[in-house]
Amino acid sequence: MSSSPVTAVIRPEVLALSAYHVPDADGFLKLDAMENPYSLPAELQQALSKHLAAVPMNRYPAPAYTALKKHIRTQFNVPEDWPVVLGNGSDELISMLAVACAKPGAKILAPVPGFVMYAMSAKLAGMEFVGVPLTPDFQLDRDAMLSAIRQHRPAIIYLAYPNNPTGALFDDAVMHDIISASPESIVVVDEAYQPFAQRSWMDQIPRYPQLVVMRTVSKLGLAGIRLGYMTGSPELMTEFEKVRPPYNINVLTEAAACFVLRHAQVLEEQAAELRAQRTILSSALENMAGVQVYPSAANFLLIRVAQAEQVFGKLLQHRILVKNVGKMHPLLENCLRVTVSTREENTRFLAAFAASISS
Repeated sequence: MSSSPVTAVIRPEVLALSAYHVPDADGFLKLDAMENPYSLPAELQQALSKHLAAVPMNRYPAPAYTALKKHIRTQFNVPEDWPVVLGNGSDELISMLAVACAKPGAKILAPVPGFVMYAMSAKLAGMEFVGVPLTPDFQLDRDAMLSAIRQHRPAIIYLAYPNNPTGALFDDAVMHDIISASPESIVVVDEAYQPFAQRSWMDQIPRYPQLVVMRTVSKLGLAGIRLGYMTGSPELMTEFEKVRPPYNINVLTEAAACFVLRHAQVLEEQAAELRAQRTILSSALENMAGVQVYPSAANFLLIRVAQAEQVFGKLLQHRILVKNVGKMHPLLENCLRVTVSTREENTRFLAAFAASISS
C-alpha cells in the first residue's frame, strides 16, 4: 500500500507540531494576548483613514522602505549608522534568523520558559532547539547557560528582555557574561515589551558585534498591522536582508506605521498609563489570599494560584479570557498570565478573579 502525500512528503518535524492556536475571543474581555487596549483618538483615526485612502494599493511597496525606517530610527533611538531589517511582526524576523542560520547541525538556544516561537522556528528550519531552564525565581541560570553554550555552540541565542511569559528582566551582569561567552553565536535580545520596561540593550550593539536587538510595534498599540524590526552590525543585517521576503511589509502597514509614528506621543502616553495600571493591578492581586504575583516589566502579570486550571475555567464563565500557561513548563505550574488593561477592564477582571478563587 502506498503512503499518502502527507506522510510521504511532509517533514516529520512538521507532522509532530500542532498549529499555533488562537482562541475565539468574540464576546470575551480579552486579556490573553498582551494587546494595548487603547485605540487612537477619534481625530487621529479620521486623519489616518484619509491617509490610508490615498495609498496606491495597485502598486508594490517601495522595496527599501526608506521613510518607514527613518521613522523607526527617530522614534526608537536606533543609531543612524546601524541598518534596520523589517519583518511582518517579530515572528517573521525570528523565522528569517532561523532560515539564515540553518546549517546542518545548527542549534538555537534560549532559556525556558520563554516565547514559544523560538523553539517553533528552530523546528520549522530543521534545527535543534536547546532550552535551558530558568531559576525558580525566573532568572537566568548563569552556570547552566554557559555550560549549554560550551556544549552546543548554538548558532542563535535568544534572550527576551523582559521575558514572556514571566515578565522578568534578566540580570544585566549575567546577560553580559552570556554575550561575552558567545562570540561565534548570534545573540538576539528580544525587546518586544520595551515600552513597558523602559530599558534597552540598543546602546550595547557597538560593544558586541554578535548582538542583535529585535522589537515589535505590536505591544505599543499596533498589533493589527504586524510590524517588527531588528538592528545590529551592518555585516549581520546584510545577510539577514537576503532572506527577507520581497515586499514583506505591505503598503497599508507601511503607511499606517509612518502616520502613527509621527504621532508617537499618543502611544507613549498610553504605555505610561498601562505602566501605572500594572502597579495598581499588581497591588490588588497581592492583597488577595493565596495569590502570588511575580514582578513584571511588561504589560502583563504572571500570577500563581492554587488550582489555576479551575480558576481559568471560572474566568471563562465570566467571559474573561486570560492565558493558562501552567502546562508550558514545570516552573509555571498553576500560573496564569494576565494582560494589563484599562482601569475599567482591570476592575472587571479583579472582581471575576476574586469570585473565581473563592468559589
